[in-house]
Parts: sequence; C-alpha cells; structure tokens
Amino acid sequence: MIDGFIKVACGIPEIEVADCAANRARIREKIGEMERLGARLMVLPELCITGYTCGDLFWQASLLRDAKEALLLLAEETRDVDALIFAGLPMEIYGKLFNVAAALKGGKVLGLIPKRNIPAYAEFYEGRHFTPGPEEVTEILLGGERVPFGTRQMFVCETMPELKVAAEICEDLWAPVPPSAGHATAGATVIVNLSASDEMTGKDAYRRMLVSVQSASLICGYVYASAGEGESSTDLVFGGHSLIGENGVLLAEAERFCNQTISTELDIQRLAGERRRMTTYPVQDGAGYRLTGFSLKLMETSLTRDIDPKPFVPDDQGERDKRCDEILNIQAMGLKKRLAHTHCQSAVIGISGGLDSTLALLVTTRAFDKLGIEREKITAVTMPCFGTTDRTYTNACELTRCLGATLKEVDIREAVALHFRDIGHDRDSHDVTYENAQARERTQVLMDVANQAGGMVIGTGDLSELALGWATYNGDHMSMYGVNASVPKTLVRHLVRYFADTCGDEKLTAILLDVLDTPVSPELLPPEDGRISQRTEDLVGPYELHDFFLYYMLRLGFAPGKIYRLALNAFEGVYDEETIRRWLKEFYRRFFMQQFKRSCLPDGPKVGSVAVSPRGDWRMPSDACAAGWMREIEEL
Repeated sequence: MIDGFIKVACGIPEIEVADCAANRARIREKIGEMERLGARLMVLPELCITGYTCGDLFWQASLLRDAKEALLLLAEETRDVDALIFAGLPMEIYGKLFNVAAALKGGKVLGLIPKRNIPAYAEFYEGRHFTPGPEEVTEILLGGERVPFGTRQMFVCETMPELKVAAEICEDLWAPVPPSAGHATAGATVIVNLSASDEMTGKDAYRRMLVSVQSASLICGYVYASAGEGESSTDLVFGGHSLIGENGVLLAEAERFCNQTISTELDIQRLAGERRRMTTYPVQDGAGYRLTGFSLKLMETSLTRDIDPKPFVPDDQGERDKRCDEILNIQAMGLKKRLAHTHCQSAVIGISGGLDSTLALLVTTRAFDKLGIEREKITAVTMPCFGTTDRTYTNACELTRCLGATLKEVDIREAVALHFRDIGHDRDSHDVTYENAQARERTQVLMDVANQAGGMVIGTGDLSELALGWATYNGDHMSMYGVNASVPKTLVRHLVRYFADTCGDEKLTAILLDVLDTPVSPELLPPEDGRISQRTEDLVGPYELHDFFLYYMLRLGFAPGKIYRLALNAFEGVYDEETIRRWLKEFYRRFFMQQFKRSCLPDGPKVGSVAVSPRGDWRMPSDACAAGWMREIEEL
C-alpha cells in the first residue's frame, strides 16, 4: 500500500449448485489462496455462495436460509484476514429477492450492494426471480447487526484514503448507464464486479473491451470476477473469465475454463493523480453515497505488474511500427502547416551525422513531399569544427545526397578561432565557452543561410535534451520550428530505425544503420585517434533512465521515491541501486536548473502525452526550487 499500490485478486471457486455449505468451504479456500498472494482486495463471482444457475431453487426458503448462514459464517471465518472481500448471494429483503454483493471485513458484513440491472432476455431469466436493487441506501438487520443495503455505497480505506471501493454486478456493466459511472464520479477509485457471464464465441473479446473501456473512461481500477466451472451446464457453460483493468490497460486476465485465480497491483495514487489532472472530471465528494470505513495494515506491496523500462516505446513490433509511422506523420504535418502558412519554400537544417539531425531531415523531406516542393530546396548544412569526426561528417554528407537535399558545407573552425581571439579565450581551454561558442556559431550560420534562401531553420533538439537542458542557450536551443521537441531520445532511435527498415533504399538504409550505431555526442571536443571523445551519456547519464524518470515525473507526477522504486524494478540486472540514485539526482538537478531554456522554446508539434512546451503541457517558473525533491532522493 506504500506508494499507492494495493494487491487485488479474483478467485473463482469450483462450486456445487445449491450446496451453500460446500461452496462456503471452497470460497474460504480461495480466500486463503488470495491471502497467500498478498491480496488486500478480494473479489469472488456473482451468487457464488449458492451458484448462479439455481433457477427456481432461488424461491426455496431452505436455500435462502443456508445462503444467509453461510455468509455470516464466512464473515466470522475471515475475521483475521486483512482484506476487503466481496462475495455474491441471493438475499430476501423487504419481501423481495435481491441478487447482492456482500462486502466483508473484520468478521462483519460491511454492506450489501444489490444488482441494479436485471436481465430477462435471451438465455437470461433473472427477472423471474430477482428485483432490481434500489439506489438509495437503507439499513437492514443481519445477524443482529444493522447493515447498509443499496447500490450507492462506497467503502473507504482509513489507512489509504484514496482507496475507495464500490461494487456492481455483471449486467450492470453491460447496461447503457452502468452504476459504476455514478460510483466513480462520486469518488470510487476501484470498481469490483461480481459476475456470472456465460461463454459464447467471441464474448471474451467483448468482455475485455468492456472492462478496458470502463476503467479508462472512469479512470479507475476495475476488478471483474466471473463464475466458472461448477455451475450447471444445462444450457450454458461458464469459463471463469476474470479481468483486472486500470485506466484502460488490462493488467491481468484469467485463462478460461480452469477457474484460475489472478492477482496484480493497482496504483491508486496514479488514478487519483490522473483525476486531479483532468479538469473535466467531476468533484468527487461522495454526495448521496453511504460511506463505510475499513482499515488495512499499511505495508509495502510487492510488485508483480510489468514496469516497462521504455515507457515511450511499445514492446510489440507491429504496434511500434504503427506508432513510428504516426509520429513521423504528426511531425511532418506540423512542419507542413508552418511552411504553408509562412509561404516558405525552403528549409535549412544543421546536419551532423547524429540521430536528432537525421530524424529532423527525414521529417523535413516527408513534409516537402506532402507539399509537392522539390527536396533540393532543403539545405542541409554540415559545419565541421574541432570535434567533428570523419564518420559523422561522411554520414551527414551521404545522407543528404541520398535524400535529394542540397548539401552545403561551412567549416566554422576559423570563425570560432577568430571569435576566441576577439573575446580573449584560450583555445586550449576546453571549457563551456569552448563548447558553446561552436554551437552558437553553427546557429548563426543556419539563421543567415535561411535568410539567404528565404527559408526557415528546422530545430533538431529532442525532448530528453530539453528536459535535461542539454542544449546551448541561443545555440542549438533555438530554431524557427522544432520538429523533435516532444520526441524522447529512446524513441528517436526507433523512428530512425523504422525509416531504415521501410524506406526501400539499400544505400539509405546502410547510412541510417550506421548513424544508429554511432555514439550520441555533441562533438564539441577534439576527437581521440579520430574517434568521438565526448559521449553524452557518460556526462549526463543513460537516456533510457532519464526518459523513464521524465515519464513518471511529468506524465504521472510521481515523487522521486516512487520513481526510484519503479526504476529498481524496471532495470533490475541492468543498473544497480547507486547508479539509479545517482542519475535520478542528476535528472532533478538539471530539470529544475534548466527550466529557463524551456521557457522560451520555439514552436514544435506535440506527438505524445509528455511535452515541455511553455505554451502547452508544462508551465513551470524558471526559479522553482528543487530542494524538496533532492532531500527525498538523499533519504532513499
């Protein structure tokens, strides 16, 4: 539960139809299994105490009596289980029969939530036995205790206040306006669904879609436990298809036809943060709901859910290719509009033979193709200086020729040396002045060449560099349109690789593959034995770590301690604790210190959910203090 995680589980017992004593024993076994998995929220299927397929036996007084007794015994038997448990049964209340979900904790029945939407079509005939449950919550006597009854109930964890649980039952989810919509907008962060959904060809895909979409639209965790083997097969078969979703993502899914128990962790803190961020999400004040408190011991939840070390890059090759093509189109269409709006017929790019300028050139050619402008009107300028190597120089030139752009070479060594003389700087002092003077000279050249051609300078800097401030202010930091501004470094590599794989030009592919194989470097220091001497990741840290930190800080607003914990999980066996802590500290230091550069960024297209444009996603004062974040890292 620390860091907002809670383990949840669905347990599907193999029931005996209408044998409540046997079902109670098997439910208890399932609860024990879920307890061993560490679950603190446990969900069992609809009507599991009696079985869903009892038919007209639901009218039998003996069955209803046995079900009530089994519920009370189950509550007592789970007194010491530190979990909120939901189990289904029929209950006679106010002279009518209701299909209810009972919430159990600490030896008590905390509430009875009735099914609101009762199906009586096709293979379903629940309307023959059950009455739709009331929304308004009243109290009934059960086992000598007053117990809330009604759909508008919410169970609030006192030790983790953001954990608010509400329930609906099977058909409720399939209805046009599910009760869960009201539950979530009233404040519930987790919805449990006790279900008995029979199997038909293709129905499993529809269930997945329902759970995924509902968890996304409500920004909630959705725990769906469906009846399985043991139900009567007179006309129907039940597969035990349980699902656990979180904000549109299915985290766990049971294999059908084997009564599998599934568990995973929900990130309640993340859900609460997403709701705070979304201004259109209603105020969650619980108005009209009966709030019942319960307590769980506060402890760290072991993580079994997948923590992706590359959150910006899809794992699946097909999905990755689709994403790459989409991003390239977004970049190109943004540039296309800017060129058309400014009546600009030419573009100028500083081409270095590195990844970022390569991507910018590829995007620019795509934009020119869409506008029907000849590629010769793209001027790619190579500007060799003190740190340029033969490898990057050759790749820059060959790439430009291969793409059909115009290559222009401006050797800036003499200009920079003259500048050093003018300002009285020792050329042998390889300090920040030595490096930045080269970057600013290159930008001056690009701007003036653009003026000559009546064009605009296309920026090459990427999102990761902007986050770290790894750009020379008014040097490569500046352009007239930054096509890579919201593309993180880990994704730049895949975009170039995608282009190499799909361009259909063997020579171009070979050049791109060599660019991909070249170490990332600004090449501002003299090479050693003809090789790159300045490797960016040796100086600022691995980009895969920084992109991971960036995603969880900006997109989800997580604290450094939680990001560190997730990074330990995601990069286990790749980086040790000290390495992750070191670069996390460097990330926060640079991110806060370099905001002034992001406050005056050129325009550039947003391609994903994380961006640092001062006009869009990220508005931060340049003088904000990082002390609180740094202290938290020091305490790790």
